[in-house]
Amino acid sequence: MLNIHGKELTVPLLQGGMGVGVSLGGLAGAVAREGAMGCVSTADVGFYDPDFRKDPDGANLRKIEHEVAKAVELSEGNGLVAVNVMFATKLYGEIVRASIAAGADAVVSGAGLPMELPSLVEEGEALIAPIVSGARAAKLICKQWQRKYKRFPDFVVLEGCKAGGHLGFKREELLEDNCESIEETLPKLLEELKPFEEAKGTAIPVFCAGGIWDRADADRVMGLGASGVQLATRFIGTYECDASQEYKDKLIQAGSGDLRIIQSPVGMPGRAVNSPLLERVKENGKEPITYCYHCLKACNPSVAPYCITKALVDALKGDWENGLFFSGANVDKLTEMVHVKDIVDEFRR
Repeated sequence: MLNIHGKELTVPLLQGGMGVGVSLGGLAGAVAREGAMGCVSTADVGFYDPDFRKDPDGANLRKIEHEVAKAVELSEGNGLVAVNVMFATKLYGEIVRASIAAGADAVVSGAGLPMELPSLVEEGEALIAPIVSGARAAKLICKQWQRKYKRFPDFVVLEGCKAGGHLGFKREELLEDNCESIEETLPKLLEELKPFEEAKGTAIPVFCAGGIWDRADADRVMGLGASGVQLATRFIGTYECDASQEYKDKLIQAGSGDLRIIQSPVGMPGRAVNSPLLERVKENGKEPITYCYHCLKACNPSVAPYCITKALVDALKGDWENGLFFSGANVDKLTEMVHVKDIVDEFRR
């Protein structure tokens, strides 16, 4: 049993947020039902709405409310339901508030430093947690939250360089495979959190992510002081995952040799399966962008290599030619379809 500021998990496991549309209410609710923390990715979830092109902001907010409420209902009162909100999104504040209004238990935020997150979430309204790649970033966030809001993270997600999707490391470090490992970073992070835990009067649990696959991985990092782990790629191969079967099949068929470090329009490097889209971008430098969804703060369609929303939506539908298929480094271990319960049972203590 893991108690996080009054909210309890019977399994110390967080399902990582995967967008666009890979982890919605179906997956998040199934994970929570098993006593872990499910997570709805809020990135451009409104793409199936008929008004998405005309009103993407409204479509996204409506869909977020729907998917969070769905996850809460499916959880049957067990576990916790979180949302993953990228700091890089233009509707950051509106998304956070809509998620909480729909019943989210926690807001997990990365793709940038969520310095203003406490201003959007009242104390006791929901748990708040940053995603960091190192101890320094965690210290900066904690100092800002303490100074400006007299608040602290309720938990922290330490995401290592073996994760999928957007990564908080320099592209050169990732390409040369010389990033600091989770095992090296975790003790430093725990040391930096100590004064903030004293000021808060309670522990700040750390969930380790990136390269975590099985119970042995969890035991290793929890033996070093982590309170739990986060898994993402492994949950793609579940019947409850919200992506199409074609999407799941592409990841199941991929091996570690198929992965590439890319530069995302978000402005961060990432890890993805080398698809025809990425080959075209590598050769031509740019994929034509015919429509802008105005989803990211820093994206300029005139210079962006491709539209990340379109690429992720195409992937979700199983479009191998045009899709962007994010994946963690352990994709070669994703070999078959299973149920969420099969995975979560492995991590029960």
